[in-house]
Amino acid sequence: MINTSAFDYINVLDKAADAAWIRNEVIGNNIANATTPGYKRQDVDFESEFRKALKRSRYRTMDDRIANVKTNRLNPRTYTDSANYSYRLDGNNVDIETENVTLAANQLKYNGLIDSINKEFSNLKLVMK
Repeated sequence: MINTSAFDYINVLDKAADAAWIRNEVIGNNIANATTPGYKRQDVDFESEFRKALKRSRYRTMDDRIANVKTNRLNPRTYTDSANYSYRLDGNNVDIETENVTLAANQLKYNGLIDSINKEFSNLKLVMK
């Protein structure tokens, strides 16, 4: 983490990219356990934590809200999804097709976040010239 206001967006994007990376690992684990009896799929929640952090801000502009996000409190949370729900007789609730689509969507999100981080650094380099 870089502690200056010039890097506010980069720090938040970094946290979001970390959450997307963790989600990729969790989805991969779900896919690996798609045939394991009794396994319950897991997922990662980052978006609701981020929304809460933005709502706590009393500022009106997005720049001010991002500047006041406490990134040390902005952590992804892994949880078991639909722990009591299973449409299979073996108790497993992983749908391999859904997991593959979710993985592809999450990879797109991760790539977009990395592109955004790179653009922020490019903007900083441009300003420093």
